[in-house]
Formats: sequence, C-alpha cells, structure tokens
Amino acid sequence: MREKKYYRLYCDIKTKILNGEYRAEEKLPSKRVMADKSGCSTITVEAAYRLLLDEGYIRAVERSGFYVCNIESLFDGKNPIAQKTLTLIEEKTDGVSHDFEYSVWFKTIRKVIADNGERLFIKSPNEGCAVLRNAISEYLLRYRGMYAEPERIIIGSGAEQLYETVVRMVGAYKKYGIEYPSYSQIEAVYRDSGAEVVHLLMGTDGIESEALRDADIDVLHVTPFHSYPTGVTASIKKRYEYLKWAQSKENRYIVEDDFDSEFFMPGRPIESLYSLDSKDTVIYMNTFSKSLSPSMRMGYMILPESLIDVYNEKLKMYSCTVPVLDQYVLAEFISSGSFERHLNRARKLLRDF
Repeated sequence: MREKKYYRLYCDIKTKILNGEYRAEEKLPSKRVMADKSGCSTITVEAAYRLLLDEGYIRAVERSGFYVCNIESLFDGKNPIAQKTLTLIEEKTDGVSHDFEYSVWFKTIRKVIADNGERLFIKSPNEGCAVLRNAISEYLLRYRGMYAEPERIIIGSGAEQLYETVVRMVGAYKKYGIEYPSYSQIEAVYRDSGAEVVHLLMGTDGIESEALRDADIDVLHVTPFHSYPTGVTASIKKRYEYLKWAQSKENRYIVEDDFDSEFFMPGRPIESLYSLDSKDTVIYMNTFSKSLSPSMRMGYMILPESLIDVYNEKLKMYSCTVPVLDQYVLAEFISSGSFERHLNRARKLLRDF
C-alpha cells in the first residue's frame, strides 16, 4: 500500500528537523512556498503541518506562521522513509515454477475448504494427516512403482526438518557419512544437531568405493538421483553397493535423499534404494520444494519397519509442523491427478528445452 503524499512530506520535514536542517525556532516556509518547493498542493502541506503540530515538532504563531520547536534529537542519520520503503519491496520470484498452473492449485484450495470445513481446524496427528499419507502412498505406487505403507510415512516441513528428525531418531552420537561435495545444508543441519559428519569423495558413478569401504560411519546420506552439485546419478551397480554396505553390519542405515527424482527422463526412473532394499535399512525422503515450488515447505520420509517404534518413542511428543489446510490441499492435488499432470508437463518442457 502506497503512503499518502502528506505523510511523505511530514516524514521529510520531521527528518530535517531532527538532523538540524531546520533549526529550533526557525520559521518554516509558508504553505504556498512549501507546496511549490515540494511539488504538491497546499492542502497536502496543511495536512503535513497539522501532523507535525499535533506531535509537537512545530508550533503555530498566530498571523506569523509555523516555527520549529526546541527539542533534543537522538537522530542517528537514518532516513525513516527509506527504512519503511525497504519493507514494501516485492519479493523476487527466482525459483518459482513458471509452468505451474496456479489456477488449478487455487481451485483445489476452494474445493478442500468447501468439502472439509471444520475438519481443517482439528490438530494434525504428530506424524501427519492420514489423508496426505494415504495420497502419497498411492502416488508412489502409481507413479514410481514404490510400495510404502501409509503408517510408515512421516510428514515434515521440508528437507532440513527431516534431517533433524533422522538425527533425533537414530542418534547424534552416530557418525554420518555424506557425499563430498554435496548440498551444503545437509552437513550444516547434521552438525547443528550435534552429529559428527564424514566426507566421502564422489566419483563419476557415486561415492568412491574405497572411500565408502574405509569410512568409519553408521549412517550413509546419499542422493542417488542427480546429486548436487556434481549432477551424478548412481548406477544400479552403485546402488547395490550402498545397500551391501548397510547390510554388512547391524544398526547401519541409509538416508536416501530423492529430492530431484520426479524429473527423471527418459522413460521410468532408476529404482530407488528404498525399492531395492530387502533388509529394512533405507530411510527414504523427498520434498515438494523442487517439484512444486520452493515456498511449498512440505516433505515426507518413509521409515524402515525397524524404526517405527523408535520414532514413536523418541518423537511422538513433537507436533507436525505442516498446517492441516496445506496437508489437505496437497492430498487433494495428488489424489485428483493434478500433481502427476504437472510433473508430466514440467518434464516435457525440460525435454524440449
């Protein structure tokens, strides 16, 4: 909302009083002179003067004009107009998915509100609403060929929160191996959560075999599909190598960070570690920040059966951080097929590009 002209003039005069440009007991220009000087009407000047008068910055002398009051200023030289303007600058749209059909999303919001009413004001279960967990389970089976029981799906507000959940669940005393180089937030969140992080050098096919073999770690965090910033996608051979590492010793886990996998091409995606795992060692996680929008702070992870009780014991007291309305809207967006249509359209645009 734009400021009124009289208020901008008021701020300008007040600033000049505070920084000494208009000295104490100095007479201000007449309304007509100030109007010509500032390029506005005398009515605007009168409104600005009246506000200054009400706040005690100036005083009126009958048949003489307006004079600056003698006040002690603590002015620090900053322009109050500039400070206020900064808060009104529009946010940049970098990273917004321009192929996203916003009308479909807004239509989905209206439908969810109309269909669910008071249900949207009920507190979400700690692990997320059943409607969204069911929708994700069905989507993964239909679109990715992944079988995930809804009760093993945990909803969270983005990748960083899910990383923290892993540490709380598995333990900060464990050693976490990460791809090197990798997305900087992975290491930052693990370290901030109190965990020790070990760098594992990346090769052309994933983590170097020797680095993985010699690493003294308990948890392996990998991005098998299109790892950032190397762009490496692990082959099926490398994926089985990761699983063999996890299965060679008790209480080892793999965190499969599958954030970019929806944009596989051509054909069907390479099978996830979660799908290949036969020994219950993979914690699968994904978010909607890349597939929908960076502002969509929603993600999920699929827990191995062996960690369900651990999660319930250690994290049941934490509330779900994703608003119920957002969960219901995303569930409807997925269940209606709109999400898959969006992905297919986005993949086509990437392929044509």
